[in-house]
Amino acid sequence: MRTFERLESEVRGYIRSFPTIFTKAQNAVLTDEGGNQYIDFLAGAGSLNYGHNNPVLKQSIIDYLASDGIVHGLDMATSAKERFLRTFEERILKPRKLQYKLQFTGPTGTNAVEAAIKLARNATGRQNIISFTNGFHGVTLGALALTGNRKFREAAGVPLTHVHRAPYSGYFGMDVDTIAMLDKLIADPSSGVDHPAAVIVECVQGEGGLNVAGLNWLKKLEQLCRRYEIMMIVDDIQAGCGRTGSFFSFEPAGINPDMVTLSKSLSGFGLPLSIVLLKPEHDVWKPGQHNGTFRGNNMAFATATTALNHYWGDGRFQASIEKKAQTVTQYLNKLVKNYPDAEMTRRGRGMMQGLAFKDPALADHVTSIAFQNGLIIETSGGRDEVVKLLAPLTIEPEKLLAGLDIIEQAVAETVSQAKGNSFTKKEVEA
Repeated sequence: MRTFERLESEVRGYIRSFPTIFTKAQNAVLTDEGGNQYIDFLAGAGSLNYGHNNPVLKQSIIDYLASDGIVHGLDMATSAKERFLRTFEERILKPRKLQYKLQFTGPTGTNAVEAAIKLARNATGRQNIISFTNGFHGVTLGALALTGNRKFREAAGVPLTHVHRAPYSGYFGMDVDTIAMLDKLIADPSSGVDHPAAVIVECVQGEGGLNVAGLNWLKKLEQLCRRYEIMMIVDDIQAGCGRTGSFFSFEPAGINPDMVTLSKSLSGFGLPLSIVLLKPEHDVWKPGQHNGTFRGNNMAFATATTALNHYWGDGRFQASIEKKAQTVTQYLNKLVKNYPDAEMTRRGRGMMQGLAFKDPALADHVTSIAFQNGLIIETSGGRDEVVKLLAPLTIEPEKLLAGLDIIEQAVAETVSQAKGNSFTKKEVEA
């Protein structure tokens, strides 16, 4: 690890939580240079929904490169892009009766968010964007202004402006109607909240701590947007591509956003690919007005097309996600019941669930013990109080249960050590 400490920037993060050198991976298992194997409940922060080195997707890259397919093409027309566009339309849009155009942005999710809010401001002529408490949308300046977490915001170095933060679903408790509060602020000309260009929302907040928006809350938010002619943007970068069960996280609510941002697992293989789905009437861009050198990753087009055809041609894959999600829900509920001293609750939806601890130090300790026992899992939330499960959607049922068993072992050990011994997060890290 000395090479990384000597040559890599102090900004590195995950390496500190998982201090070993990984050499290879297959589906839900990572192997380090010592031959130690780890079950992966991180999955590239949700970028590997179809697992590491998925053989079907890997073969599509091999075949594509062997045919001398275009690797870098800016936004020129290529056969790989055409196949992806047609497949996305046939496998995703048409079955859901959605009509969107696709904009290819820079390679990461924050690039899609930047493009979406810029387009909303151009199309409406307004500047203000509504985002929500605990939301995370990226760390480039425009997206960072939308992000709630102080840890990320304080690194900006400049004021983060033109955003109004509204309370998310359940922020003040489930008996408080936060949509009615937002409605009042927008309707009142003296509230100080400028008429927004757009509202951006995560249906399940990943980095924010697995907070779940109520389906009726999402419907009311869409109605508010229609009433005041505000664009509704759903950030589905982490919660999309099947992570919550359906391909889009907003499907159970029956809403039809003006724009959707997608990235992470869209390529299916961990390759950079980021897009904005936008209703045709909002496509007011002038040619080249928003661009980027790496907005057309043709290898990612190849793997994404294969993933869509292989996993989303019928309902079998979605049914398998729902079955595994039930296993996770039942297991976590059991842990909450069996370990009351941990003072934890279950959060999340689908294969995007976790345990929220009253004491963040306990969450940190659980993930540390889990790594020692062969499980890679991270924390999230405003105080890092949530142990977040992001296992590959393709994980074998026995591996899923094995990973959950490691979490239980870690919870049990943490509770045992915490009794009569109040330890702090700083002491745990030491």
